[in-house]
Amino acid sequence: MSWNDPDKDDTRVYKVVINHEEQYSILPDDNEIPRGWKHVSKTGTKMECLDYIKEVWTDMRPLSLRKKMEELAMKPPPPAPVPERSEQRRNSLVDLLCDGSHAVEVALRPERTVKLFKEAVDRDYVCIKFTQTKGGTELGFHLDEDASDLSKANFESGKGPVHIEGNLTLDYVKIKCIADIDLSTLAGMGHLVKVEANNERV
Repeated sequence: MSWNDPDKDDTRVYKVVINHEEQYSILPDDNEIPRGWKHVSKTGTKMECLDYIKEVWTDMRPLSLRKKMEELAMKPPPPAPVPERSEQRRNSLVDLLCDGSHAVEVALRPERTVKLFKEAVDRDYVCIKFTQTKGGTELGFHLDEDASDLSKANFESGKGPVHIEGNLTLDYVKIKCIADIDLSTLAGMGHLVKVEANNERV
């Protein structure tokens, strides 16, 4: 039993055509060439035309894609950006909170009340939350009684300013947290200061 090759038995004459993207195809010689294609002056049997295309069409990518890739290959890769000192500093939470003043609030649980804040002050341990960092940054520290000032605060009426300071460690850096709180809102402004081993500010 033998099998017939339909292409081998096809005795019609074909022509090879190409489009603007340099993609090849074949058409029966008596067919009208579609718009956007042109004859490449190659005619013959179907097998002869297909063999010709196989020989000349070595890069199957469209012409526009080849040109684009050649352009990209000729361009040198852009140099890796070198972060500036200001960008490097922004990456550090400590440096960020040491730079300027930031919105803070007293962090209390289960609720923020002047009474609970007074109890925290009496324990010499308060928690301050920097509200403008991602997710908020809550810092707890023992009060530095000599540096803090509660003389203008009226805890009974819930009014007046409170100045608090205390030392702690954040991201392995010794720091001092400084905050000025308005008792009527239990919020205010604060910042951090780096502290050297001899407790001098830097």
